Amino acid sequence: MRAVVADGAGGPEVLSIVDRPRPSAGEGEILVRVRAAGINRPDVMQRQGKYPPPPGAGDILGLEIAGEVEAVGPGVTRFAEGDRVMGLVASGGYAEWATVHETNALGIPDAMSFEEGGAFPETYFTVWSNLFERAGLEAGETALVHGGSSGIGTTAIMLAKAFGARVIVTVGSDEKAEACLDLGADGAINYRTEDFVERAREMTGGRGPEVILCMIGGPYLARNLKCVAVDGRIAQIAWQQGSRVDIDLMPLLLKRLTLTGSTLRARPVEMKARLAAALEAHVLPLLASGRARPLIDSTFPMERVADAHARMDSSAHIGKIVLTMNGTAA
Repeated sequence: MRAVVADGAGGPEVLSIVDRPRPSAGEGEILVRVRAAGINRPDVMQRQGKYPPPPGAGDILGLEIAGEVEAVGPGVTRFAEGDRVMGLVASGGYAEWATVHETNALGIPDAMSFEEGGAFPETYFTVWSNLFERAGLEAGETALVHGGSSGIGTTAIMLAKAFGARVIVTVGSDEKAEACLDLGADGAINYRTEDFVERAREMTGGRGPEVILCMIGGPYLARNLKCVAVDGRIAQIAWQQGSRVDIDLMPLLLKRLTLTGSTLRARPVEMKARLAAALEAHVLPLLASGRARPLIDSTFPMERVADAHARMDSSAHIGKIVLTMNGTAA
């Protein structure tokens, strides 16, 4: 089968299509003929040599897939051959076939495309885990989401609004601000021209947002501590501007704040299964009714994977970038 790997660390030019043996479904696993795979920031970091696969994961890029079940392994009860599924994998998404544990997969609602399914698992698992479970966002509260036009950001906007919260985002252009407002955000701050701490507090009547979802890290941490409301929660999910900071912890104590963080890729199948069950119960009904579906920025066939990564590197995208296999590109 064809699959995408990185030949060393570097830019999109290090990506190549290689021939690899087709995987087989093991105990509790399903073999999926992949039709689409979402492209995510961790894929870029792996390509750059900054995020190696966890133990047991292969070198084929890709953390999320959508396609048809081609075979089921021993003990599988949730799916049968021919079912349309989307799933979370630790590696192997950029390939014509991939295996995923049945508990880490979900059925694709009938009205959703494979491209939408391929854009679902990584961002929705991440947002649900961090925004709702770890940070405890509740109806009536306000969330500040950094990188509002990214795949994570657009997902956070839609899910937060679907469950009754307000959302403010930071973005890098007026075009992205408008896109986020069109998607349902209550406010958008262009961080290049405005101070997000001051503006977010203005938009919340001086209180500050109860929850902040941050993938920036670096100098944003101190500013988030200043911005967030008393008894607020900050969920750190990445560090695009660095993982090491020198900060004053006083606001953490005086405001009684919760600072939490997590990664998803290396966590056990059982933990991801719990998240999948939560999404099946709470989010799939939204998708089936046409709400909160992944926002697709662009699709690229596997042969143009370098162009897809270049699009991600440019940060010009709004929503998810999706790789398609077997001639399914739009």
